[in-house]
Amino acid sequence: MENSHIETKCIHEGYRPTNGEARQIPICQSTTFKYDTSNEMGLLFDLEKEGYFYTRLQNPTNDLVAAKIAGLEGGVAAMLTSSGQAANFFAVFNICEAGDHFIASSSIYGGTYNLFSVTMKKMGIECTMIDQNMPEEEIDKLFKPNTKAVFGETITNPTVSVLDIEKFARIAHRHGVPLIVDNTFATPINCQPFKWGADIVTHSTTKYMDGHAVAVGGCIVDSGNFDWLAHAEKYPGLTTPDESYHGITYAERFGKAAYITKATAQLMRDLGCIQSPQNAFYLNLGLESLAVRMKQHCSSAFAVAEYLKDNDKVAWVRYPDLEEDGSHDLFKKYLPNGSCGVLCFGLKGGREVSVSFMDKLKLASIETHVADSQTCLLHPASHTHRQMTEEQLLASGVEPDLIRFSVGLENPEDIIADLQQAFDSI
Repeated sequence: MENSHIETKCIHEGYRPTNGEARQIPICQSTTFKYDTSNEMGLLFDLEKEGYFYTRLQNPTNDLVAAKIAGLEGGVAAMLTSSGQAANFFAVFNICEAGDHFIASSSIYGGTYNLFSVTMKKMGIECTMIDQNMPEEEIDKLFKPNTKAVFGETITNPTVSVLDIEKFARIAHRHGVPLIVDNTFATPINCQPFKWGADIVTHSTTKYMDGHAVAVGGCIVDSGNFDWLAHAEKYPGLTTPDESYHGITYAERFGKAAYITKATAQLMRDLGCIQSPQNAFYLNLGLESLAVRMKQHCSSAFAVAEYLKDNDKVAWVRYPDLEEDGSHDLFKKYLPNGSCGVLCFGLKGGREVSVSFMDKLKLASIETHVADSQTCLLHPASHTHRQMTEEQLLASGVEPDLIRFSVGLENPEDIIADLQQAFDSI
């Protein structure tokens, strides 16, 4: 499957049934697994043998779907989580502990911003939020001896700015740390961050990968490219014996699979944020049509963005596919086939007018969701970023009038007609 096109991988990667086996990925809806001897199960607990013993750690359905996502991203291993938030937490916590530090773009999703700057701070892990457009030399100054990672989003949520992945990979590697990229909006259909130097990719599979608002989930994918042993002093969790697993050293025992093995055997074991097999099954159905859907999302979003930028009631529009957008040059480099179906805009008259306009829409739904088959929108300052201060909102690029608009799979003419009737009513 390695040389297959992405559309083919969406359908066949991860699971190839043999003669007489189920055509679709089976749902292994079982909490536990039986063995004939005590010794066999003991080998599993010692990580001496591959297999399943309890779904909190691993499940066959989940592993097949994770393998598909790893294949789509070009990674060596992946792990499903209960949500995208859990994926981002695990991705960082797998290599950071109390007393450590990491750097993240301030333009990331509000929930992730709060996770990093508030919740993980309570755990003793410090995060420095930065403007992702800062010059390299200014970012270099923010690294500390205890800095363990750099984090950003391929396309920021909700400001739809494009991350200069190659630049951040270069900076991270210069300081001996991995770059973690949340690739939720672009999906591996439109961007594969590993090709540009990223080391670890995360997803909220709840969004485009699922595509139908039926199953919350997340995923972590490892490229296998970061050499943990070359930076052994920074990552003792991977490069020194784990006393909770009889002294196993993950980087030595599991090589390129060390990062995901540790995340599964240690973090999932202790924190238990597993994705249910049923949700993994739904996710796989979404993955099969992902390539086709992303083309339509991008095509329709571009039509909507063109309509909005010419509307005299609109103050501004951000969508990287537009030539005049501030991220267009990065779009051409990293996302030449299209970015995503999400754009943002503000109306003349400010916050109150934007909120009033949203209430007039009939086809588009006000939802705490994005990247769905149905067109939906929200007002981040009032919803997803509500916990942030005015200063934090401005630092992350979220203006008070910003509307996040997720273009669905409806006919774009109908979406535009809905926008027009709402404009006519204000």
